[in-house]
Amino acid sequence: MSGGEFDRIARYFAPLANEAALGLTDDAAVWTPPAGTSLVLTVDQMVEGVHFLPDDPPDCVARKLLRRNLSDLAAMGAEPIGYLLTTALRADTPETWLADFADGLRLDQQKFGIALFGGDSTSTPGPVMTSVTMIGHVAPGLAWHRAGARAGDAVFVTGTIGDAVLGLEAARGKLADPTGYFRERRLLPEPRIGLRLASWVHAAIDVSDGLVQDLGHICENSGLGAEIEAALVPASVPARAAGEAWLETRLTGGDDYELVLAAPAGTEPALRAACAPVPITRIGVFTDSHRKIVVTDGHGVVMAFAHPGWQHF
Repeated sequence: MSGGEFDRIARYFAPLANEAALGLTDDAAVWTPPAGTSLVLTVDQMVEGVHFLPDDPPDCVARKLLRRNLSDLAAMGAEPIGYLLTTALRADTPETWLADFADGLRLDQQKFGIALFGGDSTSTPGPVMTSVTMIGHVAPGLAWHRAGARAGDAVFVTGTIGDAVLGLEAARGKLADPTGYFRERRLLPEPRIGLRLASWVHAAIDVSDGLVQDLGHICENSGLGAEIEAALVPASVPARAAGEAWLETRLTGGDDYELVLAAPAGTEPALRAACAPVPITRIGVFTDSHRKIVVTDGHGVVMAFAHPGWQHF
């Protein structure tokens, strides 16, 4: 890669920075948060070969990195403001890779109304590594948590579940993807930022590691169990066409970045109206059975999973 660190910062990242970043010429940003709000901070990383494939388009790598973090804010009902970025690139990383990566950041900054506060860059002999610390805000006391679900609450999910992992299977050559739909869903998830649901939601999480596993985090933190019907879990038209053989993969694969919500069943009409045009589906109920998650198939048979979701270690 040509050019020094400071030349690359000036060329690719300074145009993405806001006033608080001071032109990226200092070691830190100086920023005044919105009055009367609580800050929400989250950090996530993407490692080549783990979170993205070596031949994934660099602009999509950048956008997915932002969107993974934006999804964490969405799961707390927060609005994004900006982010800090770190990159560790190999010395032989092409200049075009970095240019496309920065262009992906620019596109999603415009889409989601965020800006770069600053960050750090270094070199690595290993896989490319990137991370983002996203900063958002929420009205005091209105942030959603994983704790807070109540027995009898319905389990709701936004969007469709399983498309991203089917995109990974397609990239591995195990599944046909003639329209590229699964690939698009894997590369560019849609974080559910801006849903005005605070009046009804008791608990929430985003589906990053698999629906079953992430639902389990709400149950663990709320001291509850859950029962869900696999037939009710929303599937896209291409996912339904892929067939029932992929059902377990869809339920445990992750990378969807849809929201799982706990809310009273009677709020379903209000949730649908508030989420529109994003679809929301009731798939089950929270129970008093602490930590016990029961998933039944279309015949009422309890399903067993070898792995409920993505394992980080």
